[in-house]
Amino acid sequence: MNVKRGSRTVHCRTVGFDVERNAVRLIEQRLLPHQFRIVSLRDYRSTAKAITDMIVRGAGAIGATAAYGLAQGMRAFEGSGMKAFKAHTQEVFTVLAEARPTAVDPVNAMRWMLLEIEGLRTVAARQARALELAQRFADEDVEHCEAIGVHGAALIADGARVLTHCNAGWLAFVDVGSATAPIYAAHAGGKRVHVYCDETRPRCQGASLTAWELAQQGVPHTVIPDNAAGWLMQQGKIDLVIVGSDRVLGRCGAVANKIGTYTKAVLAKRHGIPFFVAIPLSTIDWHTAAAADIPIEERHESEVLGAWGLDARGKRSYVRIANPDSHGANPAFDVTPAELITGIITPEGIFKPEELWAERGRLGGPVG
Repeated sequence: MNVKRGSRTVHCRTVGFDVERNAVRLIEQRLLPHQFRIVSLRDYRSTAKAITDMIVRGAGAIGATAAYGLAQGMRAFEGSGMKAFKAHTQEVFTVLAEARPTAVDPVNAMRWMLLEIEGLRTVAARQARALELAQRFADEDVEHCEAIGVHGAALIADGARVLTHCNAGWLAFVDVGSATAPIYAAHAGGKRVHVYCDETRPRCQGASLTAWELAQQGVPHTVIPDNAAGWLMQQGKIDLVIVGSDRVLGRCGAVANKIGTYTKAVLAKRHGIPFFVAIPLSTIDWHTAAAADIPIEERHESEVLGAWGLDARGKRSYVRIANPDSHGANPAFDVTPAELITGIITPEGIFKPEELWAERGRLGGPVG
């Protein structure tokens, strides 16, 4: 998408790779919206830490980062012994897979890569192919998001007021985004659309990232406190809710997404407002059977007890908000059951949650 750099507007992807330096390149999202910086990570452990520390975040973006990280780790192996290479590759896979456990895109991307290289007989061939596959995953992530935009734009009427939660925009993917893709497509097509961005405590990705994105693209928007969404719905000021997801269960249609998503789904159901989830195919988990089996990441309590921002001198600083003697609980995700979801917007079209398993052939699921 477009980023304003001084007097220039340039196109930028969230995730990239420097072949010569064997480095993963990421937008440092913790600095946004105040500072735009690209960081270069020279080894797979640094890449995994960037996922854990949320330098990069969002389903497709960490999927592509893990894919590049796997290729990065494999390319760093010196030698030709296949047994040692396989052990090294498994270690790289494990480190990256454990970086953020709720999201399924990184695991799906890396498993696909390992399956694709299995027949290659030399270490060098596997190393070269891994990088090709990582680039392919990144490119397909963009294509999927563009297709989501085409299908989802039809849901947005001229003059629509859309609520989003967290950031499922181009910063959360390689480009375009999932929940924002229909918005961008509708806006580019000349429709009037206004977006209400949930601030999304505790890390405020809606206020800092989604709002920044929409401003870069010239889309009208308003940042609201998380707890204001119900009031706006009650006043008839929300026509549609579109969110992203970090894991959608293909067997039952349950959706794991940023904490607070379930709350918005309940409110939307209460007020008769359509609630859609936009995802690329890499976000579908075809193996986990029940919502209770989704691992929910617990992050450090400091995210709840304080906040990061710019101080009066323009320096990024952490400020304690909560009572000094209090502790916090910080589940990063919740799970929304299928009965609260109007539809799943995918690159292959829009499906009811309960239709995913029956349509698994079209959606990249298991055969048989």
